[in-house]
Amino acid sequence: MNRPPPYFPQNQLSPPDENRYRKFKFVVGGLIALLILILIGFGVGVFYLVRWLIG
Repeated sequence: MNRPPPYFPQNQLSPPDENRYRKFKFVVGGLIALLILILIGFGVGVFYLVRWLIG
């Protein structure tokens, strides 16, 4: 049983996607835009809640 260990290739089987970084930027930009919209909506909601409680 003096065999070498099995060979596991270190490289990817498929070539890397050329537009991977571009897609990642779009996803991150979309998440940031969504977070900003949620924060703006929360601020508007708090504004109208305070206005309703006072008035």
